[in-house]
Amino acid sequence: MGKKLGVEKVHPHKFRRTMATRAIEKGMPIEQVQKILGHEQIDTTLRYAMVNQNNVKLSHRKYIS
Repeated sequence: MGKKLGVEKVHPHKFRRTMATRAIEKGMPIEQVQKILGHEQIDTTLRYAMVNQNNVKLSHRKYIS
């Protein structure tokens, strides 16, 4: 599929990472993402998903400031 679209380095884990990252960005609790991915340890889920630094700042302002 990647070759057809001209995208390099396409693999199933990339789709899982993208799904996890987008779910968290849209506000899904990390614990629910953990369950969907089937991770026993939350640390694995945290390594899987890329956290956008701007979202961290926005959340800090929303919940802490």
